[in-house]
Amino acid sequence: MLASAGILALGMIAGGYLLGDGLTRAKEADRSVTVRGLAEREVTADLATWTIAYSATAADLSTAQASVDRDTAAIQAFFAELGFPADALQPTGVNVSTMTQDGVTTYTIRQRMTLRSTDIARAQRAVRRQFDLVRRGVVLEEGSGMAYTFTRLNDIKPEMVAEATKDARAAAEQFAKDSGTGVGGIKQATQGYFSIDARDGDGGGWGVADTPYKKVRVVTTVDFYLR
Repeated sequence: MLASAGILALGMIAGGYLLGDGLTRAKEADRSVTVRGLAEREVTADLATWTIAYSATAADLSTAQASVDRDTAAIQAFFAELGFPADALQPTGVNVSTMTQDGVTTYTIRQRMTLRSTDIARAQRAVRRQFDLVRRGVVLEEGSGMAYTFTRLNDIKPEMVAEATKDARAAAEQFAKDSGTGVGGIKQATQGYFSIDARDGDGGGWGVADTPYKKVRVVTTVDFYLR
């Protein structure tokens, strides 16, 4: 009877030790730190899109149309002289409206042409010479302007995510050093959104020229185990 009681007591002690040791290890395994990692890269846009909006108003529709046709020919000649292929410039919209005042009706035709080109340097030269269009009698309406786009984000995504994760690990290692612990593997990671902005600040608004020089940015949030 005494022997059985002793064995039972030893079993309870051993079980308690194992349970306590397991809880300690589980608690240690659950220790983690959450940090953020940043990756930035400067890129050059690979697509230029220039929307040109212009209009003409006249007392009759045919006169207004003739004026718009003259502007269209001037725009086409402008881009041809700069070396753009004819199919780089396409009409993308037209609108006809009328207004009657004091019994007199006027007609307004608004038209949009859009240039799309991967020749960024040529596109920049075109923007620098846009006042040549004004000298040729083309009145550019608000909303006309060049926009530069970087389309190869998928090509650099993997490297940038790796850079952001490396940056996050460096922050975790500094935290671990300060707290007297070590950094283990990744417990959980969340990739933030990629953003593409003008490298030197805002651009693209009315009166503010867009720029082909962009900055790509991503922030990742990573939970690292501590050991």
